[in-house]
Amino acid sequence: VQLQASGGGSVQAGESLRLSCAASGRTSSWNHVAWFRQAPGKEREFVATIRWRDGRAAYGGSMRGRFTISKDNAKNMVYLQMDSLKPEDTAVYYCASTQGTLSTVQATRIGAYSYWGQGTQVTVSS
Repeated sequence: VQLQASGGGSVQAGESLRLSCAASGRTSSWNHVAWFRQAPGKEREFVATIRWRDGRAAYGGSMRGRFTISKDNAKNMVYLQMDSLKPEDTAVYYCASTQGTLSTVQATRIGAYSYWGQGTQVTVSS
């Protein structure tokens, strides 16, 4: 499985961006696809995850209510709609996937994901 993240850019605080994650390869066995982010000097952080078969989603605490993860099964695409962006959302955003069957808590963990995209930079200025 190969993942390609795109859609990052530079925006002002309060604006929106939509990130895309395109997948190729053996996506038929996906169970979860997630977004993580990593700011300079910080550890990689969970953003959102979606269960492929039914669209059940979960979000990191500071993203809940502002970010929305969605998917398009036919196109093998996962999206992250980010609204009301804040300077603290500045980071490189990565999409990741796994074939494993995960609980909601497990699906928030970096180690649960086997496949990773290259990341896309999001910069939010005040």
